[in-house]
Amino acid sequence: MRLALAQLDVASGDPDANRKRAHEAIRRAAADGADLVVLPELFTVGYFAFDRYSREAEPLDGETLTGLAETAATEGVAVVAGSIVEDLAASTERGFETPAEEGLANTAVFLDRDGTRQAVYRKHHLFGYGSAEQELLVAGESLPTVSFEGFTLGMTTCYDLRFPELYRSLVDAGATLTVVPSAWPYPRVEHWELFGRARAVENLMYVGAVNGVGQFSDAELLGRSTIYDPWGTTLASANDDPALVSADLSPETVATRREEFPALADRRE
Repeated sequence: MRLALAQLDVASGDPDANRKRAHEAIRRAAADGADLVVLPELFTVGYFAFDRYSREAEPLDGETLTGLAETAATEGVAVVAGSIVEDLAASTERGFETPAEEGLANTAVFLDRDGTRQAVYRKHHLFGYGSAEQELLVAGESLPTVSFEGFTLGMTTCYDLRFPELYRSLVDAGATLTVVPSAWPYPRVEHWELFGRARAVENLMYVGAVNGVGQFSDAELLGRSTIYDPWGTTLASANDDPALVSADLSPETVATRREEFPALADRRE
């Protein structure tokens, strides 16, 4: 299975331009043989454009996800729609559990090759350090997985990387691959590189951590999207320019690593 991370140049508060870049990246990745394309966190509005969250919030069947579903179906490629600002009140009756009857959430969605919405993940850990996320958004509660091309895939988002127990829960649910849409800024380069690799090593699974690039009024995204194998080896990565980061993954590799080095079986409660 070929995984592609779309490291987009995210323009602050310009969802039309950002959606266009996302569609173009999906088409390029599909042409390159990708089976799954993952977009960054809040790629439509830009994570640090807090004053635009309410204005740009959408339901699950809004413009962004509807358009991406159409592109996924046209190209025959699955898409993790990095995340959008979701209007929970408008999404309540859309067939997926919501953490509240109203408010906004940081929501990632798995769209299958035919554009069908298969899973919805709302960011569990909301960032508070120099961020308005905790004030503006509602934290998610469910932790879905999806079966795709021999993998059990989980989704987490950015700040979630700092909470290893979340990834243990995904392993307990059978996860062999986790993708992490993010909006990780400078200067925390070392943390970004450490946590993605650590989550792969300690859970013996693939991790695809996709970040954006771009300048905001008080922050700059650092890029460096990376795919790690279950041993923590970097399979593909980027610098801080827009890029497609791709690698071929094998579910048999996860099974072999877990059999040869059965650390997960040695866990004690």
